[in-house]
Amino acid sequence: MSQPSPASTPSAPGHATNGHATAGHSTAVPSAAHESLLAATRRHTSALARALVTPAYPATPLLARSSRRWLRRLPYAVAGILTVILVPVTAQILTNDYGVNGGFASVLAAAQAAPLLLAVTRPLPAWWIVFIADVVCALAVLGYPNLPARTWPWTPPGIIGYLFLLLALALRETRHTLVAVWLITGGVGVLFGIPGARYSDGSNVLLFVLSGVVLLVGGALRERGDVQRRLAEQETISEAERARRTLLEERARIARELHDVVAHHMSVITVQADSAPYRIGGLPPEAEREFGTIAATARESLAEMRRLLGVLRSEDTRGERAPQPGLDRVPQLVEATVRAGIPTKLSIAKDVAALGPLPQAVDLSAYRIVQEALANVVRHAPGAPTNVSILASADRTGLTVLVVNGPAGGTPRPPLETTGTGHGLVGMRERVRLVGGTLDTGPLPDGGFRLAARLPLVEVARPTAKSASAAESASAAGTDSAEDTDSAEGAAGAERDPHAP
Repeated sequence: MSQPSPASTPSAPGHATNGHATAGHSTAVPSAAHESLLAATRRHTSALARALVTPAYPATPLLARSSRRWLRRLPYAVAGILTVILVPVTAQILTNDYGVNGGFASVLAAAQAAPLLLAVTRPLPAWWIVFIADVVCALAVLGYPNLPARTWPWTPPGIIGYLFLLLALALRETRHTLVAVWLITGGVGVLFGIPGARYSDGSNVLLFVLSGVVLLVGGALRERGDVQRRLAEQETISEAERARRTLLEERARIARELHDVVAHHMSVITVQADSAPYRIGGLPPEAEREFGTIAATARESLAEMRRLLGVLRSEDTRGERAPQPGLDRVPQLVEATVRAGIPTKLSIAKDVAALGPLPQAVDLSAYRIVQEALANVVRHAPGAPTNVSILASADRTGLTVLVVNGPAGGTPRPPLETTGTGHGLVGMRERVRLVGGTLDTGPLPDGGFRLAARLPLVEVARPTAKSASAAESASAAGTDSAEDTDSAEGAAGAERDPHAP
């Protein structure tokens, strides 16, 4: 049986056979884990080094976002008091206890304590100044004969000022910066402690531990504040998006309801145009072709309206097959409100009947406004006596819908809803804006609420783009003001949600 050659025999650990090949193999092909560890070390070291020379931007003073004035001034007051105390104390200790020359001691004291004033706005540059001053001070007192009986390498006033500086740093800078500062503080303390073990009394270890605690607590407070600030910003964005979505939903709902109104008129045009050649004898061929074109255009418009309605309708919205309601169904609304426990009275002026058939858009808008107002009374002011009045203007060119509710009578009862959906005032304003009318809402001195909608019965001039933009901004501002007042009063006949648009 042939024996394996020495080159092919696996050598045991420490075996000298084929040593050159083994050594060459181990150095030529390093492991992937070793490479990744080196790369990660270089990456983190580079990140920490960049963090030490990159202060946070902008240089906002500590606690500058606080709503309280005394909190905004607190960092300046603390820094000023510490500076006034630490400068003379440090200079005296360096002179009397460490034998440092008086002038040089004053310079070191100022360099160690005065940067605390800078730390309010720029803590990282202040840390560099204080840390270098502390290192220079530790080196300067090495030749003092009684040094073993003193605190070294860090003096007591220097430790106090350094900890306050680290707190300002932690409340401002990033996590990488805090880790780098902590490691440098501990590393320099170790460098002082190893060769100067006979001088060190453990203040380097004490500062390393205390600085870690201060940086950890301050960093946690800063990150908690950042999270709360981001949450507040997200809530603000969510409120704006909710307001916009509510407005779009209400406009889509109004558009779906007005589809029947416009479709009725277009259907009448189609029928009249199609039947004109049969109803009117002796029409020239050109007139018959013109009527045919009108009918075809009307049918095409109806088809486009149906497509538009399909876009406006959401997936869970079913088509409304019943006719759209009008003022003739307002008495039914009042009866339903009375059954819900709201004492409601309805007053329709006699001159309203003399107006004749109302435009369908005005008729529908008046009904929906009364419906929303009564629903808000039921939700937000249960038990409040309510009066509904429908009046015609003196020149019979407009219709006024007035809904007034008083404070809840009898035993106070909590409102059925305290937030609402936000559609009430938004929907009413959009409906009034659609027909070119006005809407006035506001609380009453006795705790009730008043809503007055004026709807014109004649075509009004459409506003220009500039005036329309200004009107919409004013309407949005009025909505916010009205709803804030509503929630403050506590009883309403219109939307009470302080979060509604």
